[in-house]
Amino acid sequence: MTQNRQILLDNRPEGEATAGNFRMATAETPALQDGQVLVRHHYLSLDPYMRGRMNDSKSYAASQPLGEVMIGGTVGEVVESRNPKFAAGDKVVGMGGWQEYSVVDAGQPGALRKVDTTHVPLSHYLGAVGMPGVTAWYGLVKIIAPKAGETVVVSAATGAVGSAYGALAKARGCRVVGIAGGPEKCRYATEELGFDACIDHREHGDLKAMSKALKEACPDGIDGYFENVGGYILDAVLLRANAFARIAVCGMIAGYDGKPLPLQNPALILVNRMKVQGFIVSEHMEIWPEALKELGELVGSGKLRPRETVAEGLEAAPEAFLGLLKGRNFGKQLVKLV
Repeated sequence: MTQNRQILLDNRPEGEATAGNFRMATAETPALQDGQVLVRHHYLSLDPYMRGRMNDSKSYAASQPLGEVMIGGTVGEVVESRNPKFAAGDKVVGMGGWQEYSVVDAGQPGALRKVDTTHVPLSHYLGAVGMPGVTAWYGLVKIIAPKAGETVVVSAATGAVGSAYGALAKARGCRVVGIAGGPEKCRYATEELGFDACIDHREHGDLKAMSKALKEACPDGIDGYFENVGGYILDAVLLRANAFARIAVCGMIAGYDGKPLPLQNPALILVNRMKVQGFIVSEHMEIWPEALKELGELVGSGKLRPRETVAEGLEAAPEAFLGLLKGRNFGKQLVKLV
């Protein structure tokens, strides 16, 4: 048996999430049963969707239960196996949660996947070549379905999803415009990720200013938009959208604390005959192999150079998560556990 430090959801947020919603615990890992493997987590993924799971409300997935390990993606190494498909030393990705070890029923479809770290660093399997990258791929390829020469926009442009979206859209010949917070992030979007333009939402903090900035960055209008934020940014995009524009709705981080996010001009959806589609990437497992193949090639070739913000140690996870919700991270937010 191994001592396993864990972070549990202790109580539900009222408004903004706080560090007091979590508590640390220690448990012993149980003895392995046939078909199970013991994984030592090297990195924990922190993602905006976790904030929604903390609420006790109807959503696309069950709420995070109180008193249990917080949900989360992990990459690590098999340290013990009673499953013939996995051996000690295998590098794997799964949903091990906010803890240092997990015991996984490795025979369950999708529970654990071996990864090759020859050309792609292990941590990237939680970002560009993992769930966030596949999320970007699905929204762009299956919902927006851009043609070469079209203008596509993404909010939270330098995060794990937005940066992958930019590389995927450039590979399809699009004009790509990002929206990010701060001049450093905007420089990274244009100089390292290859965005054609990036708008600093901190300098354009209301509908009028954002609309003006989008008009300058998108002189031919907007054909496709990948939504991570909501609020006035979505209102501004609708004002610049072309006829038959497509919007892939992935996240609404502006409303994760329970604030309503009303639309100012919903009639534009009708006037412009727009497609607006929400999606959850875990409901589309059939596209993951194709998406991961392209994403791995983009990272391996240097066309996608993901940034990472890494917090050290499990105890740093709550504050790093709260910082993510405020946009303090640069690129993919991870917690290093080894």
